[in-house]
Amino acid sequence: MKILVPLNIPDTGIDLLKKEGLKVTKWTKDLPMTKEDLYKAAAQHDALLSTSNYELDAEFLNANKHLKIISQYAAGYDNIDIVAAKRLGIPIANAPNSMTDATADIAFALVLAVSRKMFYMHKTIAKDEWRHFRPQAHLGIELKNKTVGVFGLGRIGLEFARRCKGAYGMKVLYCNRSTNKEAEEELQAQKVSFNDLLEQSDIISAHCALTPDTKHKFDAGAFKKMKSSAIFVNTARGQVHNEADLIAALEQGEIWGAGLDVTDPEPMKADNPLLSMEQVAVTPHIGSATLEARRQMSVFAARNIIAFYKGEPIPYPVS
Repeated sequence: MKILVPLNIPDTGIDLLKKEGLKVTKWTKDLPMTKEDLYKAAAQHDALLSTSNYELDAEFLNANKHLKIISQYAAGYDNIDIVAAKRLGIPIANAPNSMTDATADIAFALVLAVSRKMFYMHKTIAKDEWRHFRPQAHLGIELKNKTVGVFGLGRIGLEFARRCKGAYGMKVLYCNRSTNKEAEEELQAQKVSFNDLLEQSDIISAHCALTPDTKHKFDAGAFKKMKSSAIFVNTARGQVHNEADLIAALEQGEIWGAGLDVTDPEPMKADNPLLSMEQVAVTPHIGSATLEARRQMSVFAARNIIAFYKGEPIPYPVS
């Protein structure tokens, strides 16, 4: 079986595929394949170990209905038309759990960075604006005993909540479709409605999947219900928040600050007003960007293909 890997991912998973006797073609250039290159290469392979860079829509899937499996080098898979894949009988798999700690760390780091205006204050040094002690200038806020609200308390949300509770003794609220007994027992987390999450939280962190129900969940109406002292964090998907509404909420003082590892669109343009705001910290979608996480993602994605090849149950199936 011939496997196409259209991005230069770590070799940990590639080596596993080769060890099983599978033939692997890996794209080693820095830039992703063009659409034309992807279509041409996919036509010559049996399976795809893909990434979220590529839009695997109905058009792509219909043109490559010969593919035996697509394994995503990520936990998210909103770039894949799951309905079309099911119709064509192409199994889709992903790599969950591999970046749980890395992404939780980024969310926690963004809370710290926003609360003390770290990104903005770093820029003042680069612009040679550090002059003298100013007792009331650029003051941040402390986090001890605050209330954190987690929207989507799954694996990553739970690890983020653990950091907030452990480091700062925060009260944990969460909004989920289902009850998270583990969080309630370990962290005394309380399940609340979305409106209560908005109104009661000092920090709100989004850790949900992007679905029709969560797209632009955090819009103008949501931000108006939040505390004017609240921090909004999103490390899930950029379209979970409405970026224009977020900018307006910050400019109008409806919320205090925001930390983003995901934006809409991506990449974010250099002239985006969020980048110049004092109480905002933005990182370029680096939630999984640790050596450990990226290597594990490669392994998990490879394991899906190996299991399929051997006729065994796929360990991380999506459909």
